[in-house]
Amino acid sequence: MWLRLVYLIFVQLSGWLVLLSRSSASKDIELLVLRHEVAVLRRTNPRPRLDWADRAVLAGLLRRLPSLLHRHRLVTPGTILRWHRHLVTKKWTYPNRTGRPPIEDTIVALIKRMAQENTSWGYRRIQGELLNLGYRVAASTIRRVLKHLRIPPSPHRDTDTSWRQFLRTQATTLLACDFFHVDCAVTLKRVYVFFVLEVATRYVHILGTTTHPDGPWTTQQARNLLMDLGDRAEDFRFLIRDRAGQFTTSFDAVFAGAGIETVKIPPGCPRANCHAERFIGTIRREVTDRLLIIGERHLRTVLTRYVTHYNTRRPHRALQLVPPRPGRLIPQDGPIQIRRQPILGGLINEYKPTAA
Repeated sequence: MWLRLVYLIFVQLSGWLVLLSRSSASKDIELLVLRHEVAVLRRTNPRPRLDWADRAVLAGLLRRLPSLLHRHRLVTPGTILRWHRHLVTKKWTYPNRTGRPPIEDTIVALIKRMAQENTSWGYRRIQGELLNLGYRVAASTIRRVLKHLRIPPSPHRDTDTSWRQFLRTQATTLLACDFFHVDCAVTLKRVYVFFVLEVATRYVHILGTTTHPDGPWTTQQARNLLMDLGDRAEDFRFLIRDRAGQFTTSFDAVFAGAGIETVKIPPGCPRANCHAERFIGTIRREVTDRLLIIGERHLRTVLTRYVTHYNTRRPHRALQLVPPRPGRLIPQDGPIQIRRQPILGGLINEYKPTAA
């Protein structure tokens, strides 16, 4: 007990002797450090947190303290050195660093689009396609962009073909044909209309109208269609038709000569030729059920005008609200004035932009 008391008195006296040997400036610095530490500890946070001002004050004052007092501070010497290095780094950091410029957002979006639309394309394939478009990009850059976008490389990205993609690919080679009839207003004569639909583009060909559709007449309309298609006939592989008596062997032979195979739908299953049936429903709802047809000549005039509207102006949901063959360019900016153009006496309206 007495020995411990003597030891504590000795330690206290030694501390006083050390204080007497220190300069007044060193004592003032220690007081500033202690006061700042007390201010930090008085904060309401459960754990004292130093902001940039605290770090700057401590980093500047602690360098003036003796090395013996460094061990009793809130921070370690390693922390002080790290703060100092951080301040030096901020001071000598230049805003414009030299090196490779960042890739443009346009090129990044183009790389992403090509990778998603072409699952079998690798980095070099995309690089070559970009080069054809005037963009010189390294294959390593393309790899880095796809990795940042979390798009796997081509071996993992090239999965099995989906049903949607498979059916759309097959639709590019399909033709669909069918008849629909219109009853005249006065004579009640029934006129048959023969049409062919390009399934992929929804483009419609009205081949002819007749009151007596037979095999020779239908065969002749098939020849006329192939003449109109010209070289485009090579793009089609199959023609979908029903089992009506107008489609004779000679009708199938005309298409077989052009390399197009006719496919018969099952008996009593019009949904198997759904694209042709959809067009029949559309033309009935929009024209023939809302208009009295006087005769065959009147019907041909109405069909010609409607099919022109259907192929060049009418939006199609299957084509992302775009006509099969747009007759004009779609303006990017909204026009100042809009002009209405009535079709078939106002039964259908078309709208066109006009200059102010």
